[in-house]
Amino acid sequence: MPSSLPDPLLLQLGSHRWLVPLLADLAGHRGARFVELIHRLGLPRDSLTRTLEAAATIGWVQRNPGHGHPLRPEYILTETGAAAAARAAKIAAAQTAIGLPPGAATRWSLPLVAGIGAGHDRFNALSRLLVPATPRALSQGLSALSKRGLVRREVIDMRPPTSRYDLTRSGQLLAEACAV
Repeated sequence: MPSSLPDPLLLQLGSHRWLVPLLADLAGHRGARFVELIHRLGLPRDSLTRTLEAAATIGWVQRNPGHGHPLRPEYILTETGAAAAARAAKIAAAQTAIGLPPGAATRWSLPLVAGIGAGHDRFNALSRLLVPATPRALSQGLSALSKRGLVRREVIDMRPPTSRYDLTRSGQLLAEACAV
């Protein structure tokens, strides 16, 4: 029987498209200045600012209190952020291994892959699992995963016709990285 509750950490990691690459980078470099993050992650200032604010709000990232100039802050992981970053690094490594660029995941990509990997293979089952997601968001997420080659959709000839979702080999690798 598949699990009926989504993983809260995975939902938080998926809440912003750049959280996984950011946390993985901070874990790998044990902190970084803003400019270093812009260059390594290759994202605009506004996106990095929003991602850092989201990570700080969750309690995963903070400014390094013992580091230099206030206009050139260094960001480090908090204790709770270190646990999230370990999981993010595992997911980022799997994304790199399957050729998925950083930040390519939508908000619901990781929870959808994990849900399908856990045996929730029908749209309604995924909808019940990921209650805050709208049907439109799930549909767009499944479509994006399909275009990236992570999910296959099979239409079952019944009355009414129904769909079943399955992970490709790449999707299975990502689901394994998402697993607790």
